[in-house]
Amino acid sequence: MIGKLTGKIRGADPQLLLFLVAVFTLGMANGIFHTTYNNYLDDTFQIGAATRGWLEFPRELPGFLVALLTGALFFLAETRVAAMAAAALGIGMLGLGVLGTEWTPMLVFTIAWSIGQHIEMPMRSSIAMSLGKRHQQGRRLGQASAARVGASLISGLFVWLIIDLVGANYTITFVTGAVMAILAAVVYSRMGVPAEVEHREKLVVKKKYWLYYVLCTLFGARKQVFITFAPWVLVKVFGEPASTFAKLWIVSAVIGVFFQQGLGSLIDRWGERRVLMADGVALIVICLLYGFADTLGLGRLTVWVLYGCYTLDQLLFGVENARSSYLAKIAEKPEDVSASLSMGISINHAVSMAVPWFGGKYLWERHGYRWVFVAAAVVAALTTVMSALVRIDDEQEAQADDLSAGS
Repeated sequence: MIGKLTGKIRGADPQLLLFLVAVFTLGMANGIFHTTYNNYLDDTFQIGAATRGWLEFPRELPGFLVALLTGALFFLAETRVAAMAAAALGIGMLGLGVLGTEWTPMLVFTIAWSIGQHIEMPMRSSIAMSLGKRHQQGRRLGQASAARVGASLISGLFVWLIIDLVGANYTITFVTGAVMAILAAVVYSRMGVPAEVEHREKLVVKKKYWLYYVLCTLFGARKQVFITFAPWVLVKVFGEPASTFAKLWIVSAVIGVFFQQGLGSLIDRWGERRVLMADGVALIVICLLYGFADTLGLGRLTVWVLYGCYTLDQLLFGVENARSSYLAKIAEKPEDVSASLSMGISINHAVSMAVPWFGGKYLWERHGYRWVFVAAAVVAALTTVMSALVRIDDEQEAQADDLSAGS
């Protein structure tokens, strides 16, 4: 079995291997960040839900500006931009680990981390699809997601061990994440430049892509509810420590290594519309369980239901690949893809910057946390309806095949 695996690695595209290594190491950095950040804020600054929601505005601002930031770097290929983004992410985590005990440095380095994360996101998707041949875009996206999920397994184990051995030492965790991010920057910088992405558009906004923009808008609201308030429920309402999130990331990673690759193949086989609609239905159930699981009379099992919701939600973030694949198939030209992915991220962050503030101040603190998830369930229902409108005709399929064949 080991010999067979070694043979596959030797026969693989060197650029694909470098790409997956970069995705893996950066995934480790992000895994460390996400499993510790909420507890770091709570332990270091003792903030409430409203302040936690407000903090998402500056943290997500780089995501809103990502179309402009990547557009300003139009003269660089995706691999070079991804390298710069990974370096910025590493600087942010290093600053949090060394200088993050004061509010202003914490805010500055959180933004630096966010700049790196959000710029790398569309580059990663575009590079993955450029490395795929006919009918392989979903598979490549799934492989990239699986690499990130595998990295989550390692990072979750690392955070769990550190907390159990030396306590909540955020210097060790954040600095380790910074090292992983810098390594990813080095690997990205050593990648070649795919021919079709040597030249990129500065900014792309086209009426033809309107449904993609709508889906990104709804994803922005859905995403932020679960990034901000789902873990905050476990931290504030159920008193869960950082080690719990590390363990949940490990479970998500073990399942996700297989789930994400299967999901990528499912996108190629089922089509984007069915996958996106199934995601919307699943999210409705998850939202309602987050809000009302403690009213079902489950006793101690309630928190385990929420663990399941958290894990399933982590897995379903991979459905973002279906939106990317849909865009690639309807794109008029390959140069549109990365610029349009960046625009989609900017659009979803225009929403996600407002959602935490509104959810924390006007829903959670005035009416209770349940209503945050009721609102999220409504968004999930809208996502299901809009996903039903996704259509890719034969001409667009043929055009996507031509673009892939030319890569």
